[in-house]
This record gives sequence, structure tokens and C-alpha cells, in this order.
Amino acid sequence: MKALIPAAGMATRLRPLTDDRPKCLLPIGERPLLGRALDALLSVDIAEVVICTGYLAEQIRAYVSKYYPQFSVTFIHNAVYDSTNNIYSLYLMRREAEGQDVILLDSDIVFDPAILHRLLDNKEPNTLALNTHALGEEEIKVVLGEDRHVKEISKTCSISEAVGESIGIEKMSAAYTAALYREMERMIEREGLANVFYERAFERLIPQGHTFTVTDTTDLFAAELDTVEDFNDAKQKIPAFLY
Repeated sequence: MKALIPAAGMATRLRPLTDDRPKCLLPIGERPLLGRALDALLSVDIAEVVICTGYLAEQIRAYVSKYYPQFSVTFIHNAVYDSTNNIYSLYLMRREAEGQDVILLDSDIVFDPAILHRLLDNKEPNTLALNTHALGEEEIKVVLGEDRHVKEISKTCSISEAVGESIGIEKMSAAYTAALYREMERMIEREGLANVFYERAFERLIPQGHTFTVTDTTDLFAAELDTVEDFNDAKQKIPAFLY
């Protein structure tokens, strides 16, 4: 199994913190987000990683080369990072990920490594980490069907029907990634949907019989960093044992 980490975005809502560094290199405690993610992957014996860079790409390459030489890393560059969204970065990883078992890991979250252990311990082949809490407009919300599989996943689905937030970590089987890349090809190459969240592709796969179960990780710390307020809040709330 390998990990996919889209890390191309400019993170404009985090300025001025991201004026001189990509979001994934912002430090929380003693380590930047990317270092925390790579340490978490090592804890579950995943040392093969595909990272899609864009904004200030050389900083990411230099960081990983210096501090994580034990990883087998493939860097993919998104040259149009300023006009595309994470679906395009994920699409660019196609050759490295299609038809393979993967962990998809957003680069803008700080999280307890136990989340990865719990996902991998789940026997379901396709599952995502879900936190249950009061929801607003910004979260990627999850609605379940009667079979307890995901039937909606987006920022815009009903807050009252949602069971929680997808925190941005998914385990996908080879069959799922094969279907996912076929769908993303249609979206990007035929429909020009390069500037949307990759969850749009997840939703389009549901009627085709490809979806996720959820793995409840509410008791484990995770925080997404979209704004300066998020960054400051995460520094205050991160448990001491993760600092």
C-alpha cells in the first residue's frame, strides 16, 4: 500500500503564514504538518508516498529529502496549482495510483496517528475517517444510506442529515482507485472540472456502486487548517502527547 498526498495549493486563506512556505510546512508544535503525516505513515509501515506539489514546490522536495530519506517518494508537479483544485492534483497521480490500494491523505490536517491504525484495522476495503461534532458550512459532510455506506459527501449536503465530517483521510482498494480514475478522466478531460474538490468524484461513483463505509475517529484528535484562526486553534487544542 502507498500513500497519496496532494500538497499543491496556495492556501491563500492562511496568509500571511503561507507567504513564504506551503501550508504543509506550517509547524504545529515541534513538527510541520507534512512531517507529522510522514511520521504517522511510518507508524503503520507505509514508506511509499506520492506527493503532488505546486506552490513553493522546491521547499517540499528539500524538506522530504533532508528529513525523510527512508521514504520512497515520487513527486508529481501540478504546474497549474493556482487555477485548479485538489481533484486535479489527485488526477495527476494517476500513473502511480490507479488500480492500487492507497491511503489518500490531505496535507492540511494535523491528526493523531492512531487514525491511520484504525482505518487499516477496519476490514472494509474502502473506508474514510469520520468525526462527529457540530457541523457548519465549511466541513465536508457525510450522509449515510440505510446500508450505512456513504450516500452523500460534500460541503453542501444537509447538515441535519449528516452524521459527521470527513476529515480528509481515506483508505481505497485497487478496485475503487480504478473506478475513481476513470471517473476523474471524464470529469477533467471531457467536462473541464479541474477546479472542484475530489469528493465530487466520490459522489459520482456512488450510483455506480462504488462508495465508502465510515470509520469513527471522533475520539482521536484531528484538525484541518484552512485559516489563521484554524491554525491558532489547533496549536491550542492539540493534545500534549502529540505536541
